[in-house]
Amino acid sequence: MNAHIITIGDEILIGQTLNTNAAFIGTLLSQNQINVSKTSVVGDDEQDIINEFNVCWAKNDLVICTGGLGPTIDDVTRKCIVQFFESELILDQEVLADIKERFERLKRVVTKLNEDQAMIPQCAVPIKNRKGTAPGYWIEQDKKIFIALPGVPSEMKEMMLSFVIPELKNKIGDLKKIRKTLSLLTTGIPESTLFQKLGNLSEILQGAKIAFLPNQFGTKLRISDEAEDERVVDLKLSEIELRIKALVGRYIYGKGDDDISETVCKLLIDRGMRISIAESCTGGNISNRLTNISGSSKFFDRGIVAYSNAAKVELLKVDEETIIKFGSVSEEVAKEMAIGIKEVSGTDLGIGITGIMGPTGATDGKQIGTVFIAIADDTDVFSRKFLFGDDRILNKDRASQAALDVIRRYLLGISLET
Repeated sequence: MNAHIITIGDEILIGQTLNTNAAFIGTLLSQNQINVSKTSVVGDDEQDIINEFNVCWAKNDLVICTGGLGPTIDDVTRKCIVQFFESELILDQEVLADIKERFERLKRVVTKLNEDQAMIPQCAVPIKNRKGTAPGYWIEQDKKIFIALPGVPSEMKEMMLSFVIPELKNKIGDLKKIRKTLSLLTTGIPESTLFQKLGNLSEILQGAKIAFLPNQFGTKLRISDEAEDERVVDLKLSEIELRIKALVGRYIYGKGDDDISETVCKLLIDRGMRISIAESCTGGNISNRLTNISGSSKFFDRGIVAYSNAAKVELLKVDEETIIKFGSVSEEVAKEMAIGIKEVSGTDLGIGITGIMGPTGATDGKQIGTVFIAIADDTDVFSRKFLFGDDRILNKDRASQAALDVIRRYLLGISLET
């Protein structure tokens, strides 16, 4: 089955809103062995939308579009669907009841615009919207399937998971081959270096496929394979994972949608250790990421943003002479920050981070992107120097990720060096 994903909306077309809907739908379809032949974006223009429907419907077995099903004047998708399928709008009493029930629960007044959303194309089966008012549409014609979903990501996702995917599975039936994907998440190693360290990929993969997907936090390794027996696929992916970990295991912090913050959180809780963070260049980003995790109170004591030299001296007891001699961005200051926050908080571990995020601040000996991270325990303090790029916001993300990886490596007994 070949599918085309259409995202409708001027805000997507001009870049004001990221097209996360297509990525989510594409991932789900791929996981369920439906080939995504193409994705496209169309603005809120009726003729453009109908033209896109014509092209996609002619070339594919499945078309899924999102956006333009709301109650306002720029929501024209429903009108285009009616025209394209030569249908008409009819009132669906069940959809209307759902809308009224939702508004009553939220203690809001149902308007005529909201009631109009219960008018659906006669050719369509409505898809229940449990998170909003606009229903989705399921249309079958000419042995093909057309699906229209709201553009609001939370509404679209719920409808895809609760209705669309189960229904598509029923339509597809038993497939001859099972396709599965394994994603390994790495950090602290450039994509090109990771590729070199893996060496002979043919030997590792044994016919499976691999994709290198880098971002500011690291590189995701997406490995996929298929077979007629699910157990065969699972075993092969497990074997590939073991081969990869044998070569680059120190850089792998998780799988799938894991976040390194969750990995660090679990390690700290398992070891019964508490941590405190002294941040300069990252402005509280590390503390924010750790406290985003439920249960962080079990291991996180405090975070201090000591941005100025005066704050480092006053709050963390960094020696003024250290700053004068080595500069605020230095290994020595990072170490004293780590020791200082640990002593102030009485935690098992203290983290200190200082750096030059850019675009200004470089000196003769220290370029933009220079970062020093230190971790102190009861007996010693360890540190590492990093060199990132020249983008301030990306550098904050990369430095925060590096600090979390330093903690992860320390807790696992992995060398902090590359």
